[in-house]
Amino acid sequence: MREHVDVVTLKVSILLWLGKRSLFEHFCGYPFTHACLHINPEKVYLAITLIKMKNVGLVVIVWIIVGWSSCMGRFVVEKNNLRVTSPESIRGVYECALGNFGIPQYGGSMSGAVLYPKANQKACKNFADFDISFRSRVAGLPTFVLVDRGDCYFTLKAWNAQRAGAATILVADNRPEQLITMDAPEDETTDADYLQNITIPSALVSRSLGSAIKTAIAHGEPVHISLDWREALPHPNDRVAYELWTNSNDECGPKCDAQIQFLKRFKGAAQILEKGGYTRFTPHYITWYCPEAFLASRQCKSQCINGGRYCAPDPEQDFSRGYNGKDVIVQNLRQACFFRVTNESGKPWLWWDYVTDFAIRCPMKQEKYNKKCADQVIHSLGVDVKKIDKCIGDIEANTENPVLKEEQHAQVGKGSRGDVTILPTIVINNRQYRGKLQRSAVLKALCSGFRETTEPPICLTEDIETNECLQNNGGCWEDKTTNITACRDTFRGRVCQCPIVQGVKFLGDGYTHCEASGALRCGINNGGCWKHTQMGKTYSACRDDHSKGCKCPPGFKGDGLKDCQDVNECEEKTACQCRGCKCKNTWGSYECSCSGSLLYIREHDICINKDARGDVSWGVIWIIIMGLGAAALGAYTIYKYRIRTYMDSEIRAIMAQYMPLDNNPNSQPSSQLEL
Repeated sequence: MREHVDVVTLKVSILLWLGKRSLFEHFCGYPFTHACLHINPEKVYLAITLIKMKNVGLVVIVWIIVGWSSCMGRFVVEKNNLRVTSPESIRGVYECALGNFGIPQYGGSMSGAVLYPKANQKACKNFADFDISFRSRVAGLPTFVLVDRGDCYFTLKAWNAQRAGAATILVADNRPEQLITMDAPEDETTDADYLQNITIPSALVSRSLGSAIKTAIAHGEPVHISLDWREALPHPNDRVAYELWTNSNDECGPKCDAQIQFLKRFKGAAQILEKGGYTRFTPHYITWYCPEAFLASRQCKSQCINGGRYCAPDPEQDFSRGYNGKDVIVQNLRQACFFRVTNESGKPWLWWDYVTDFAIRCPMKQEKYNKKCADQVIHSLGVDVKKIDKCIGDIEANTENPVLKEEQHAQVGKGSRGDVTILPTIVINNRQYRGKLQRSAVLKALCSGFRETTEPPICLTEDIETNECLQNNGGCWEDKTTNITACRDTFRGRVCQCPIVQGVKFLGDGYTHCEASGALRCGINNGGCWKHTQMGKTYSACRDDHSKGCKCPPGFKGDGLKDCQDVNECEEKTACQCRGCKCKNTWGSYECSCSGSLLYIREHDICINKDARGDVSWGVIWIIIMGLGAAALGAYTIYKYRIRTYMDSEIRAIMAQYMPLDNNPNSQPSSQLEL
């Protein structure tokens, strides 16, 4: 027998030829993703005979049932806690299995009242046909509808419950068995239009718990249940590790279309998380191998590479036309190598650009799903095509391919994670994600993988919030005048936290009180302080030079928040108390006048004579004029004196040179000097 990884990949190898999983469900009675893969691989080699008839396109399968035994691989059902809070008879914590559709509230919780419909108890028909509605009353608990398993797909049950107004659907198992994962049906066997519209969470409960809930409801006892997703994912460290098991095939119907749309819409968030060092992302690709008995068959040669070691199903499930599985496995290998090369260069986020660009530029429908088109995309992203080709290696060689071999090993469950058998599959912190392949749902699950308060900013965006603030403002503080609230929705639930508005920070507990602070606080609802306008005058208790608090302005008294009363300065004798003053109170101030010809000086609270004041003023002016005149006359006198003194000194100097004085004893006539 081959090693364990071959046992796991063999589970789905039969699909390589069948292209369907309905036969597994027929023989096993379980969804494809669970117990019907528990087949002994050695006996499968002897049990399958496959004949592909080109003319009629008929696949004939002859199953020789040699025996059944347990499988070496395992499929882990992702479970969650369900707490019954009432009635007392069944109160407790139970396990439930998460459905692989809808949007589980990762990181949050939900409480509701359980209803078991009197008709359409398997929810296979529209509840409107039975005049049944599960819409909650105003201020009432959300409705959890309990339905029975059987007769139709799990997804159809959820869709009918959602249309009737249910917040969550609980499916009661009809078999005494271990819980299984509820999965979506095969796309080509049913109308899948509604699958992408399912948004409510879903869970499978055991038959015993379902019976207990039904009994309590039948006896008129209200059943209240709380679903908790807060610990659905572990938090090993501050960086979340996640994997995406995907496929490059774009011709598998609605599921392939949904996968491509998810890649395009999630790319931005994924690159932000990766560039910021918040996450460690790794893409993976499911591969199968060809059973040894069919290595020489046409099917094996057209669907596999490297001597049948690595295979993929035919995209169109028709071996006579279009692309084959070999083309898909080669493109899967190229995408895996692209990630390896870019990861080594420190730019692993380029993988998202490559897979989305390849899906747009190289679709199968336009016959561009080939190496030439892929190389053009790789080159446009600035990546060395030769390094990619070297990583791919020789696909025709009958040898192991290191990249694809690692991919097969990675499919095997490790620790708490089971084998990867569902495509696509997202694994977060070694736990398989269960739910709708939608940007906001997956982002919420990723964010729940962080420890609380360590989430990156993208986890606090509006598209993954819980919208609890829409009801009663979430119980938080609110200023209805300015529509400012302390309630903030997050993916974990609402938090009451005083906000920051237009650069103004509010301080408080967030529940009963928030107060604006800072220099700009008066610009927002006057800082929450008192403000009033009367007789064309406006007074405010908010002062921009104070970082917080409210104080009534001069002329008023009160708390400054809700009330400021005018102060009557005349009655309280705080102003206009001079002799001869007459006081009159006004709103926010006062008026003071003096009798006769007296004038009131407010700064000094005094009355003075108007005429005296005028005489004094003119006297001061004349004194100033006379002073200026005296100063000018003195300056002119000094100037004239200095000019005259200067001129005298100059004249004396000239005369001393040309007219010697008589009293000089050495002076003689010039004629005598010549003799």
